[in-house]
Amino acid sequence: MDQKRTLILAYVVGVALGDGNLSRPNKRATRLRVTCDQRYPTIAKEITRSLAFLFPNNKVSQVPGPKETYFNISVYSNKLDAYLPWKVGCGTKIEQGATVPLWIFKQPSYMRACLRGLLQTDGSIYTDRGYCMINFCNNILPLAKAVEQMIKKLGYMPHLYEAKQQSGNPKYTVRLSRNVAAFLEDIKFTKC
Repeated sequence: MDQKRTLILAYVVGVALGDGNLSRPNKRATRLRVTCDQRYPTIAKEITRSLAFLFPNNKVSQVPGPKETYFNISVYSNKLDAYLPWKVGCGTKIEQGATVPLWIFKQPSYMRACLRGLLQTDGSIYTDRGYCMINFCNNILPLAKAVEQMIKKLGYMPHLYEAKQQSGNPKYTVRLSRNVAAFLEDIKFTKC
């Protein structure tokens, strides 16, 4: 696989781990469905272009959600089973402990692309007492640890926190509070 294709795959892995869902509704090909907020058309275009690049012979479609606040981007391909770190029919991402594949840790450019996808889907940027902060939140400890590790490998100092939700399930937050602007530029982050 060439460098450009691998970078795009690392980004798609991040997006899919964040807001992706795998299913096999037609009992033949695997479908990746990524939920997108209507407020972020630039991210939706990047996801759509990336999927179209990875799967040039497959249709990438946008399907409206039941509420007008979001829509789904989906593609069918049996290659998804090899590309993504969890499988259809084996439980949820949480049950499978889905996390970042080891090959992404081999190059900083892959980690940056994956982090961009993860933060565009399950991240938030906010200001607290005049300081810019980033949070990445999810319910999968191996994934939270992988995000923390990738950010550290890129030279930044994140912190991992665990909190109990009302349901009693844990929620993991990776927070970056220093050098946030440099980090966002480093991973070429956009949220528009």
